[in-house]
Amino acid sequence: MKIQFLGAADTVTGSKHLVEIGGQRILLDCGMFQGFKLFRERNWQRLPVPPQDIDAVVLSHAHLDHCGWLPRLAADGWRGTVYASAATRDLAEVMLLDAAHLQEEDARRANRYGYSKHATALPLYTRTDARRAIAKISPQRTDRPFRIGDVQVGLVPTGHLLGACAITLSHGGRTLAFSGDVGRSRDLLMPPPQALPHADVLLVESTYGNRRHPPEDAPAVLARIIRDTIARGGSVLLPSFAVGRAQALLLVLQRLKAAGEIPARLPIVLDSPMATQATALYGQHRKLLRVPAREIATLIDGVTIVTTPAQSQRVSASRYPQVIISASGMATGGRVLHHLKALAPDPHNHIVFAGFQVGGSRGALLLGGAREVKIHGEYVPVHAGVTGLEGFSGHADADELVDWLRQMPGAPAQTFVVHGEPAAADALRQRVKDELGWAVRVPQHGETVQL
Repeated sequence: MKIQFLGAADTVTGSKHLVEIGGQRILLDCGMFQGFKLFRERNWQRLPVPPQDIDAVVLSHAHLDHCGWLPRLAADGWRGTVYASAATRDLAEVMLLDAAHLQEEDARRANRYGYSKHATALPLYTRTDARRAIAKISPQRTDRPFRIGDVQVGLVPTGHLLGACAITLSHGGRTLAFSGDVGRSRDLLMPPPQALPHADVLLVESTYGNRRHPPEDAPAVLARIIRDTIARGGSVLLPSFAVGRAQALLLVLQRLKAAGEIPARLPIVLDSPMATQATALYGQHRKLLRVPAREIATLIDGVTIVTTPAQSQRVSASRYPQVIISASGMATGGRVLHHLKALAPDPHNHIVFAGFQVGGSRGALLLGGAREVKIHGEYVPVHAGVTGLEGFSGHADADELVDWLRQMPGAPAQTFVVHGEPAAADALRQRVKDELGWAVRVPQHGETVQL
């Protein structure tokens, strides 16, 4: 068995782990790098192995930092098959087409207004590349294993996101397990993560490896922010991941209205075509959720669904108090940037980030107290209130991760801590060593390990 850590080894994004086992080269995840420019530039680099040498890709889930580089791999001539749960396949189609569209639009805008440092700005990949990648995804069941050559592959649901799974690879009596992203024991939408089977080698994520989620009642805090903001005539902007977080926020807002915590007639706007599509998919896969079907069916009752850019511009220009949910969740692109430009300069408004913000993203800068942010080549002053509510996170925190690992039937011979910023990864490494007594370390980007 050999592992090459090609992403998410010194940062929280870009998940890519190439495993040689049973005569197969299997890439676990194929994610985009996000955040600091140092990491984003890796998206333009070729993998250190020829694409034709990769036999298959197995996806843990559909977030872009886990699947968003697939179109680039396909554009480089890769001809293999992608395996994923059925829900991950459906969400990945929405995510990848939207990501390609945004990259094409960003390149067009940069060329039109001349704010790219390149003579001609190019998208990382196109919608044609995305469709080529989507056509390669083969949906698999999570209740029984499947095979890639002589390797047995298992998918173990982990909460976090619709369709999200840990991955196991078994051959010759040895098993490698990769956690993907692990959900919370009391997530708003998803059931608790299932326990992993025995594994000789484990790759575990560490997004919140050095943090505990605050004990605050996040819905109650959000309700208070909304009441205070609309009382002074302002609006609340919720930059949101279109898949998972947007649906959780819709659920909370509907519950707050029903309980009388926020006005029943308060306008709620969903300005993300991808979030609208994803909400429909959550309805189609509602059996995977912990929420009653009747609540899932009413997520968008009374919600204004924005579809066209012109409608989005009218929402930004409106001065009537409202709650706007728009992607992306870290304010790295998409329609939320236009709302930020319109709302951030006004102290009557409030911006609420309801999830993890990777270092270097606009979301992280705003939560760090930035008084201006660069959007579409110009600096926008920030006078609106800014709040982060980690209570809405879909990631297990450090305690939940350790508790989940305790459920394994035995200690792996070797554990690798991945998918975390350096401080978080090392903190989880220390806890796994001290509290579980396991052999554990943090790999470096590009490192190859022979086992």
